[in-house]
Amino acid sequence: MKTKETWFTKWFLNNKITIFLLNILLIFLIIAIFAQIGYVFRPINKIISIVLPPIVVAGILYYLINPLINFLEKRCHINRILSITVIFLLIILLLVGLVLTLIPAIQSQVNSLIHNLPHYWNDIQQASNNLLDNPHLRRFHLDENISWDKFTKSFINSFDGTFNTAWNNFTSAVGVISNILMIILTAPFILFFLLKDDRKIKPLILKYVPLRLRNSTSQTLSEINESLSSYVRGQLTVAFWVAVMFSLGYLIAGMPYGVLLGIFAGLCNLIPYVGSAIGLMPAIILALLSGHNMIFSVIIIFAVEQTIETRVVSPLVVGNKMKMHPVTTILVLLVSGGMFGLIGVIGGIPIFAILKILVSHFFDWVVRNSTWYQNNNVPQDKDM
Repeated sequence: MKTKETWFTKWFLNNKITIFLLNILLIFLIIAIFAQIGYVFRPINKIISIVLPPIVVAGILYYLINPLINFLEKRCHINRILSITVIFLLIILLLVGLVLTLIPAIQSQVNSLIHNLPHYWNDIQQASNNLLDNPHLRRFHLDENISWDKFTKSFINSFDGTFNTAWNNFTSAVGVISNILMIILTAPFILFFLLKDDRKIKPLILKYVPLRLRNSTSQTLSEINESLSSYVRGQLTVAFWVAVMFSLGYLIAGMPYGVLLGIFAGLCNLIPYVGSAIGLMPAIILALLSGHNMIFSVIIIFAVEQTIETRVVSPLVVGNKMKMHPVTTILVLLVSGGMFGLIGVIGGIPIFAILKILVSHFFDWVVRNSTWYQNNNVPQDKDM
């Protein structure tokens, strides 16, 4: 005899919405408990902050070097360890060459910029005063709201505060320098073993995954690896060629500090969409201070560089492997930059790509196993 379903069973025990809300409540309860005992995880956070930077640096270099190692091993039939050793020696020679040639040029331009900085500052101040004295702009009473003296005092005060803070945190600066040295010393060793044991990493991870989840986990790891490799190789390759094109263009045009501005533009290009505009701003300011003819040269160089980058370099190197809408990219940059600063701006896109893959696979598993999606005629499969 079938028992009658009570209101408690109907609205609480067998109600999907109630169960869903209870699960959400449990999640927030767990988060609240972990927040109260956060001191327990401080040693773990400290260990991660020490170990993660060299691993990230080694991982970036791995994605750049590994294709060449695979080519030497498969096509040229050279032993993998020998290939890695040869590539490491070539990188060392390349770095020594850059130090002997590029670094002195950069140092010379940096010293010249520091020497001429007061002159440029006075020119900017004079140009601003002339702009505020323009009769067409005086009707807006900008000089009452925008005072260069106020701006200068505010800048000096903020600089003094920053300097005092930096001086008070001198020990932190020493710690940062020691961390950088540790990264330089440990990252090559991690990189060597990543390249050497390339084919052992994935089976080692899958070894600890349940059998029924290994196929889906293997597919997820492959997608994450492909997404990261395409992003890292693409962004760094494009940034390199952007730096080369801007540097050559500025040198041909006779732009002061052309190499320095080109390298700055290449580094800024690591930030999607807005990086090109940020990298162009110092060049525009120096061009305006150098004369009206130079600003046209900078605009022409930027137009040529953007044409080559968007029509040739980016399609060949990057393509559309990330499969991210421009609006999504901009929102990710805003959120990650607001939360984690420059590191978030640079690393927000690849981290979002990884989360997107994980969430996508998890949702597919939910669709296959949850009764909520039974009407979608999706075959049931208990493997994730």
